[in-house]
Amino acid sequence: MLAEAWPDATCELDHRNAYELVVATILSAQSTDRMINTVTPKLFAKYPNAAALAKADQAVLEEEIHSTGFFRMKARSLIGMAKALVERHGGEVPATMEELLELPGVARKTANVVLGTALGKNEGVVVDTHVARLSQRLGLTAETEPVAIEQDLMALLPRDQWTIFAHRLIWHGRRVCSAKNPDHDHCLLAPVCPTAALVKLAAKQPAKQPAKPPAKKPAMKPAAKKKKARA
Repeated sequence: MLAEAWPDATCELDHRNAYELVVATILSAQSTDRMINTVTPKLFAKYPNAAALAKADQAVLEEEIHSTGFFRMKARSLIGMAKALVERHGGEVPATMEELLELPGVARKTANVVLGTALGKNEGVVVDTHVARLSQRLGLTAETEPVAIEQDLMALLPRDQWTIFAHRLIWHGRRVCSAKNPDHDHCLLAPVCPTAALVKLAAKQPAKQPAKPPAKKPAMKPAAKKKKARA
């Protein structure tokens, strides 16, 4: 059903090779792909490879990526990652999960993005906020931690679907199943989605009538004053 809805789903971070995708993915933390795609063209022109990025001045790089947020941490990670590529891998992005995870700024999500999208290797399932949210709503996992969610998805999916399934789920999360207002009325997954079923059931329940306030007791009239007897 996701394949039918999003046949062209792919990584929405603009890149031409594995090096550019590593850089873009590190920058994308706590930001949006759209924002990153406005920053990377100039960045890739100035730092076209790991050797160039490894020589970057951190203060200058911080200014160049300032709009992506967390720019100091990201600048340190980018320069550290580039230096590691030059020193350990001849400037090339390694093609194994173990080697990628040793690079500064690269955690499992980034490694999965690079391996699956740029290098064509299904080593795991990318679990970002969209994949985590939709996997829980669809009843595919009860876990909340990304690594545990990934393990559940890897057990459910054929290996050759690990990368593309994440892309399709991310596209669906961005366009239909948003965090605050999921569009159940226009979601093709609604018939198989436990969350949509619960929402539909709740809508059929009769609205509770507000409790009536207790009836007010009639106010007591003050007792009439007795007239004094005339002398």
